[in-house]
Amino acid sequence: MIKEVFYTLSNGVKVPKVGLGTWQSSKEDAYNATLCALKLGYRHIDTAYAYQNEDAVGKAIKDSKIDRKEIFVTTKLPAQYKSYDEAIKYFNESLEALGLDYIDLYLIHAPWPWSEVGKDCEKENIEVWKAFIDIYNTGKVKSIGVSNFRPNNIKNLIDATGFVPQVNQIRYFIGNTQKEVVDYCKEHNILIEAYSPLATGEILESPELDRIANKYNKSKAQICIRYCLENGTLPLPKSTHEERIAQNIDLDFSIDDDDMKYLDSLTIGSRRPLRS
Repeated sequence: MIKEVFYTLSNGVKVPKVGLGTWQSSKEDAYNATLCALKLGYRHIDTAYAYQNEDAVGKAIKDSKIDRKEIFVTTKLPAQYKSYDEAIKYFNESLEALGLDYIDLYLIHAPWPWSEVGKDCEKENIEVWKAFIDIYNTGKVKSIGVSNFRPNNIKNLIDATGFVPQVNQIRYFIGNTQKEVVDYCKEHNILIEAYSPLATGEILESPELDRIANKYNKSKAQICIRYCLENGTLPLPKSTHEERIAQNIDLDFSIDDDDMKYLDSLTIGSRRPLRS
């Protein structure tokens, strides 16, 4: 069952193949969705300092009464903080907000501030990455990585430190699979996590998926999430509705090669702006 299978990161850490995304979830919604997801069998929760719901996610984890070791928790350094000291400071704040002894995966949220997309912050990212490595060496985080990074951004980190990120979390869905980024990460054994696998809902409005969904007797959302898995990425679908949260992890089917080729040919959802 999909609930019981994992990817293995380059450092041997195992991560459940599907996670619950909490972007754009209020504290109340994040709490309820996280608690619901954990009860339904999810063991991977994705949040970020910038989402302003880490405390709610942490409370839900505690209230679930599930052994902490069974739950994989990701959070992220806000994109605008680009110094060694800020990386340490905000990591510790996230750890405290979550109420945890350690974090499973910590990511640089973006290679530039969201208010200055495309800005050259390569030197600053290297300083942040050095802080991440130092945090990793303390054991307070089990794995480290990046988000929204292009190959040149990742290469600069590796060249400067010799430490390869274990994960790159990117915008990834049918019609927008960022082949250059994915190929580079596969070459360097960096797991791709797929945020917004439903293109923030845009894909669900598309009639192009009707035939495939009907063929497999699945929802469009399930087809989109399974598509990510078929391509070896880790999807992070977000929902605050119990029925959809349950549906989004009911993925014990496969999509045949011809249908994958058809899905590869689609361009739906490709116009959504970058954000996570």
